[in-house]
Amino acid sequence: MNLQEFESTYRQAMDEALNELQTAVLLLAQVQQKIYEIGNSVQHLSESVEEFINNEKTK
Repeated sequence: MNLQEFESTYRQAMDEALNELQTAVLLLAQVQQKIYEIGNSVQHLSESVEEFINNEKTK
């Protein structure tokens, strides 16, 4: 392998690694958003259940 082939191989590998890293970062952002949404859903569900329980106790 000569210097030009080595450089070409290196640049291709680096481009691929950086693209994969960018994809992973974007996926992480999506996962963080989904976790936030699920957390909000659980919180609202919990509040609804607590409200229902308190209303049933006062009947």
